[in-house]
Amino acid sequence: MSDPLWIRGGHVIDPANDRDEESDVFAMEGAIVDNLSEEDLSSAQVIDAAGKIVCPGFVDLHAHFREPGQSHKETIGTGSRAAAAGGYTTVVIMPDVTPPADNAGVIQYILDAVAKNGQINVLPTGCMTQERVGENLAPIGSLKQAGVVAITDSPSSPQNNEIMRRTLEYAGMFDLLILDQCRDRSLTEGAAMHEGPTSLRLGLQGSPRVAEDLLVSRATLLSSLTGSRVHLQSISSGSAVDIIRKAKSRGVKVSAEVTPHHLTLIDEAISTYDTRYKINPPLREESDRQALIEGLLDGTIDCVATDHEPHVDYEKDVEFDQAPFGVIGLETALPVCLETLVRRDAAELTDLIRFLSTNPAGILGLDKGTLSLGADADITIFDPDETWRVESDSLESLSANSPWLGEELQGRVTHAVVDGRIVYGSRD
Repeated sequence: MSDPLWIRGGHVIDPANDRDEESDVFAMEGAIVDNLSEEDLSSAQVIDAAGKIVCPGFVDLHAHFREPGQSHKETIGTGSRAAAAGGYTTVVIMPDVTPPADNAGVIQYILDAVAKNGQINVLPTGCMTQERVGENLAPIGSLKQAGVVAITDSPSSPQNNEIMRRTLEYAGMFDLLILDQCRDRSLTEGAAMHEGPTSLRLGLQGSPRVAEDLLVSRATLLSSLTGSRVHLQSISSGSAVDIIRKAKSRGVKVSAEVTPHHLTLIDEAISTYDTRYKINPPLREESDRQALIEGLLDGTIDCVATDHEPHVDYEKDVEFDQAPFGVIGLETALPVCLETLVRRDAAELTDLIRFLSTNPAGILGLDKGTLSLGADADITIFDPDETWRVESDSLESLSANSPWLGEELQGRVTHAVVDGRIVYGSRD
């Protein structure tokens, strides 16, 4: 069990409790407590948080850690260190490993690796379908018993509507959340970026918004039919935001996320054929970006998730249409969102912490995302003003496929605490 913890003199922001004040935070035996005894104070780990923000630990519902099978890109150990450096104390990882996480044996391997090398809470998901090919259902009950927190074929989605319906029905029986990354593959075959004027100018095949919109519509309709919960991943289309807004107004059990890169970047960034900007779903147009921000602020989109998808240099250092999709994002999410949402006056700092912590924890029903008394002592401390340069040798991730590589960002995590233990940063 961890030593007592005393976080002293920070600016505490806890959206779940409408808390926004200069105060101390205490933890004992892995939980938030009101105060510590004199004896415990004398032996406590102390963090001087003066001038810094103290908030509930960030929760990421969408990351790829690559282990087993692709550990040259990322492992449970390096992924969890990258997460902690970005302020994430809980990360939900996708099942697109090798072999796919479609059975209890692979889930147990992942859980064993987490127990051995994970520094944060790493929560596994299982596949919707066997081998993630969308043809036959995976053993959903066995996966739930093995310890998954959700099921998904991310970064794919079953293309067969009947398979998707039955998946929702079975998931509902086991009270499992479905994570769905919506893309109609018949409309995106060979696509390398968003379909629009920029793709036409660059001579690259494009992916239209409707490829996302169709399966977002399907997810909302099937959720309404079955009563099962669906969380929509990496929303990028402005028209998809409208579909989700209307579904929520009807009481459909859907939630949604957006990534920092879709909130910040548009397809014109690809004009130099830089493969760091090759992402699935693709970067779209300025009208989409504005719709995503509006959807986040009005509650249509519930949270920010990184879609941390590592690739090593030689995989990305090829022709644009041959490069794999994906960027890393765990270590840059906070400063990117601070710049895009807070410094440009779209949202308050309290709102951002809600999007990064309180809301994603609530979607999964975790006892996290709050500094309430008795809650898990998962805490993030950051300096919103510290500037730093994103360099490959300063990242904890094994991969450096970041859109912000070489750029200076403002806002940096100084400490991450999990169950009352300091897993990133040092005590004073």
